[in-house]
Amino acid sequence: MPIKNSCPKTESLKHYKNLSYETLAASWLLNDGWDVFIPMIDHGLKTDFVISDSETFYRIQVKTTGSHDENIFVENKWGDANIDYVIYFSKTGNWGYVIRPFRQNRKRLNSNSHIRFHKTPKNFVKAFTRI
Repeated sequence: MPIKNSCPKTESLKHYKNLSYETLAASWLLNDGWDVFIPMIDHGLKTDFVISDSETFYRIQVKTTGSHDENIFVENKWGDANIDYVIYFSKTGNWGYVIRPFRQNRKRLNSNSHIRFHKTPKNFVKAFTRI
């Protein structure tokens, strides 16, 4: 059995955890038949990955929250970047939301226009197709 002998720094662990949610969403979309493209550099573009149906491309931003409460306000961390969808994952709960980016500074995560999903591939894809 492999043994992990390294102990990454706190900032590295934070990056690894965030990347794991991006990879999870990308894999669920790949499994649903989307083409997935991951930029080599994301600085300033606010694009974690791009999906395509071979004709149209959509820019995706993935965010996480450490809250159990779905009634929280989330901040616009993408500014006026031209992204198409934001996917929120709860780090502590078994849920997430697919939303269209908003322009105001903050918005309630469980707003009526946001689509909730359980953290399963089938439920996520169902929510994604509803947005």
